[in-house]
Amino acid sequence: MSTTWIIVALLLGFIIVFQIAKASEYVAILKGEEKTRKDSNRINAFLLLVFLIAGLFGVWYCNEKLKGKILPPETSDHGEKIDTMIWITLAITFVVFVITQILLFWFSYKYQEKEGQKAYYFPHNNKLEVIWTVIPAITLTVLVGFGLFYWFQITGEAPKDAQVIEVTGSQFKWEFRYPGKDGKLGKKYYKEINEDKSNPLGQIWSDPDNHDDVVVTQEVHIVVNKPVKFIIGSKDVIHDFGLAHFRMKMDAVPGTPTTMWFTPKYTTREMKAKYGDDFNYEISCDQMCGPGHYGMRGVIVVESQAEFKAWLAQKQPQYAIANGAQSAPANQSSSPMDSTKANNAKPTAFLNK
Repeated sequence: MSTTWIIVALLLGFIIVFQIAKASEYVAILKGEEKTRKDSNRINAFLLLVFLIAGLFGVWYCNEKLKGKILPPETSDHGEKIDTMIWITLAITFVVFVITQILLFWFSYKYQEKEGQKAYYFPHNNKLEVIWTVIPAITLTVLVGFGLFYWFQITGEAPKDAQVIEVTGSQFKWEFRYPGKDGKLGKKYYKEINEDKSNPLGQIWSDPDNHDDVVVTQEVHIVVNKPVKFIIGSKDVIHDFGLAHFRMKMDAVPGTPTTMWFTPKYTTREMKAKYGDDFNYEISCDQMCGPGHYGMRGVIVVESQAEFKAWLAQKQPQYAIANGAQSAPANQSSSPMDSTKANNAKPTAFLNK
């Protein structure tokens, strides 16, 4: 019923606008086309000036009202650099925006059509074209240069003492794998993934490095003031591992591991004390990945080294879980190939140690 009334209202609105347009056309004919055009130009020029003032006030008001709400607080070493670059970019573009908008609307008002006035114009000026081409080009080159510098830092080699965590996205969850005491992630092959979740990441059990790897879902723990490197992949479609508080995001691509690293500055407990108990370091999927995309939310817990060790000690390696869940030997492959073939194969979605 409501849909019908909406359609009726839209039709009536169209008819009203059409009738007003026709009436304006008849008035123009009666008054004379030229006089009507000049009156219309004068009104439009004044409205453009009003729009300039109202628009600039609106820009100021929105920025004042939303100050501190556009992005969550930054909490990583890389986040500081990203925020600095964002503010420099906004400052430069804001100055350009204000100058160009004032000139645009003021010229529209000042040079409106008037009796005996003809605006001066020229179709070409080399000096002006060089100025408005070279200055923006230099400015953008500097900004892009800083962006590339930070990007190569984020995706480059992490410090040797960095904590290493593997991230795997799938519709619609995140799974995380930690190396055990050996500090190494075992090999995996997508054909080894079991539907019963005893081997959700396709770990190759014949690889000893897999025997102490721990797998958790949705909640990942990292250590404060210690670099952490994420090795990111996907089981199905392209996802995006988004960490707004740390100013980081990276695509999770099937068969093509991507990496990024940063150092968290504050524990979750410190942030809760400052912003309330509802605070969490959130993980989001920043890529539309299907109908359940909206619910693909995870949590990062930042804690001390001692707290992290205590948490990890409570977790059982996935190898032990698989052995307890399967009646077949732990190194038996779920695919037709045996373990030896799996190790010698050239998989399309293979993550090395």
